[in-house]
Amino acid sequence: MFVKSFAIALSLVLAGTGIASAETKPKKQTAATQTKAQPAAPSPSAPTLIQQFGDWGAYSYQSASGKVCYVLSVAKTKTPATGIDHGDNFFIVTQRPGQNISYEPQAMMGYPLKENSKVNVTIDKQTFVMFTKDKAAWVENAAQEPALVAALKSGHSLGITATSKKGTGTSYTYSLKGVTAALKQIESCK
Repeated sequence: MFVKSFAIALSLVLAGTGIASAETKPKKQTAATQTKAQPAAPSPSAPTLIQQFGDWGAYSYQSASGKVCYVLSVAKTKTPATGIDHGDNFFIVTQRPGQNISYEPQAMMGYPLKENSKVNVTIDKQTFVMFTKDKAAWVENAAQEPALVAALKSGHSLGITATSKKGTGTSYTYSLKGVTAALKQIESCK
């Protein structure tokens, strides 16, 4: 089951709905940040499993901007348990040295999220708020990303609550078994 879920995750990555699309994390555009169109970049290489650590896998792939490394885990429980198609849900932490991005957490849902809603990530008793776009969510205050990653390393439980585009409240739990070793594995991503 776990291997199948990771295979699905890798398929999502290659389909452009996972990590590869996270390279274009939504940001507010201003006249100062708008740029001219760039030439088409070559498509990224297929993600490769570096090593599995408990419930977390460490992966890497080559993008147009350089090597990308990430750790990923799948949800262990999903609520409501019946009557809802949750799809595949992942929690991801990415390193993109070519873009000077270090340890960027992301929640990836198997369904579109309610527009302008928030996703709450709770690790033990600490809560981090994420903003949403389509099926993904990122830490609202980027300055809190290191604290979230530190909480992952020292925490015992990870829970996520979200609201689907249809207005359904959902929640997920993830195991933190292996997350510290997986994050250490991608520490030297270059």
